[in-house]
Amino acid sequence: MNTAEKRPQTFTYADYAQWPDDQRWELINGQAYAMTGPSRLHQEIVFELAGQIRNYLQGKSCKGYTAPFDVRLPRQNETDAKVDTVVQPDLSVICDLAKLDKLGCRGAPDWIIEVLSPSTALKDMNIKRNLYQLHGVQEYWLIHPEDRWVMIYRLKAENHYDQSEVFGMDEPTKVQLFPELMIDWSFMVNA
Repeated sequence: MNTAEKRPQTFTYADYAQWPDDQRWELINGQAYAMTGPSRLHQEIVFELAGQIRNYLQGKSCKGYTAPFDVRLPRQNETDAKVDTVVQPDLSVICDLAKLDKLGCRGAPDWIIEVLSPSTALKDMNIKRNLYQLHGVQEYWLIHPEDRWVMIYRLKAENHYDQSEVFGMDEPTKVQLFPELMIDWSFMVNA
């Protein structure tokens, strides 16, 4: 099956939990999406960002995770088995530690970063942006590794994202959730 294809029926987290560990999938509103293997550059970006974020979070109450890490997004109070949306963002930062359990995270992370790949870019830029807005992800970053820009969405009080802001990687980018944190893109020079 093509990685961008959806399976024709709907699924829940109970189904998802039974699938082979050597395959990566996401469920969005019950639709299954196959995930592609990340490129070297994709991995390099995630590794570097995870290090910068980890260093910043030391001694703070928030925790960061890299994929594969299940983020279950329930519609209401349904049991995990009935949740029909589970995603695996490249990077997630969660500050409400009550959302963390042995399965991953139940509820919206505060900050999500996705590194765009050709086969998933439209899903990340549209379907997942709308999903993260609906569930209250405070800050959503989309990174385009080839063109070297980052697009940032920030949640407003009305639970809607502001107009996106796009930044080049020629200077550090400020994280609104953590005003003291600046993401340094200098590692991209030789990437």
